Amino acid sequence: MKHIFKQGTDSEAPVLVLFHGTGGTEHDLVPLAEIISPGSSVLSVRGNVLENGMPRFFRRLAEGVFDEEDLIFRTQETNDFLDRAAAQYGFDRSNLVAVGYSNGANIAGSLLFHHPGALKGAILHHPMVPRRGIKLPDLTGTGVFITAGHNDPICSPEETEELQALLHHAGAAVAVHWERAGHRLTQSEAEAAAAWFTINYGNH
Repeated sequence: MKHIFKQGTDSEAPVLVLFHGTGGTEHDLVPLAEIISPGSSVLSVRGNVLENGMPRFFRRLAEGVFDEEDLIFRTQETNDFLDRAAAQYGFDRSNLVAVGYSNGANIAGSLLFHHPGALKGAILHHPMVPRRGIKLPDLTGTGVFITAGHNDPICSPEETEELQALLHHAGAAVAVHWERAGHRLTQSEAEAAAAWFTINYGNH
């Protein structure tokens, strides 16, 4: 997978794995990583799927309707890529915190749903429920921070609450930050994510 890796100054800090939104690139969320954890190493990935020329992490059938088969395949592909990247760059595979926005938040959420231990934690900006009707792995000890919009036209508040409940019932420690900025990723969301990260992972 096309990506960039930036070595951090704090080798103990979790590595931030960045997943952009639809039409983004591996460069989009690097400034966000600087806000959340300036000392962390950063692995920023570009989605392998194109939708009308726009990079995504998995296919969809329509707005808000995921291609489940492709989602499962791409989630496995992403997990395998993280294994290889850890070997290539020499970071601790068990010390990864995902940071994803929109489609990128959905692939990060899917990693939590399908691959136990893939992520130590996740910051999900405007995620949806990746899949319904499956048993989630035990997520005890996994921190998840969700940012959502009361007036998000793509991801309803009910969707956010459903995702929160599913993760909570699987044992994850979930916090939700609400705003009224639609589907946009705002500066105040980034700052809230940074505050959550510092409390949970700042002293490692």
